[in-house]
Amino acid sequence: MSMNRGQAWDLLTKYNKEPFHLRHAITVEHVMGWYARELGYGEEADFWSIVGLLHDLDFEMWPEEHCEKSQELMREAGVEEAVIRATASHGWGLRVDIKPEHEMEKVLYASDELTGLIGAAALMRPSRSVADMELKSLKKKFKDKKFAAGCSRDVIANGAELLGWELDKLLDMTLKAIQAEETAIEEAVATLG
Repeated sequence: MSMNRGQAWDLLTKYNKEPFHLRHAITVEHVMGWYARELGYGEEADFWSIVGLLHDLDFEMWPEEHCEKSQELMREAGVEEAVIRATASHGWGLRVDIKPEHEMEKVLYASDELTGLIGAAALMRPSRSVADMELKSLKKKFKDKKFAAGCSRDVIANGAELLGWELDKLLDMTLKAIQAEETAIEEAVATLG
């Protein structure tokens, strides 16, 4: 089944209730849509966004089965295999052996953890926003292993390598994505109640 955003949201919220997880899903959804348009996949932006929205479908309820349980849940819901594979591939080397192959899968793998790092860095700013964040500030936070320690620097660096990009390019583009999408992300988060 080719899924629309409403159907994806209904599936996500069936298994996710925590505002933190829902914010992360919305953030990655918007970042993936931005990347699709930026990298020349504009006609696939909705697909990329849905992959971003659903990538952590199972994490809140089944963290020990992350990227495994989600495949089962999505198949039960009739989700198309391309979405199932893409979402599962971001657990490559950690939970599953599905290597990111398509550029979209590589972007998800590379940017997922990074969105968390950028979000944490934004909360430390007086503005509590990415609008005024510069790349050099983000690079400083990236190098500080104690800051947002749950965000794997190894996965981020591996993701840049998978894409064939310098780490700085990945950091810069993902920061630009969140800056461009910040208003839309905040508006979507505001509807959560």
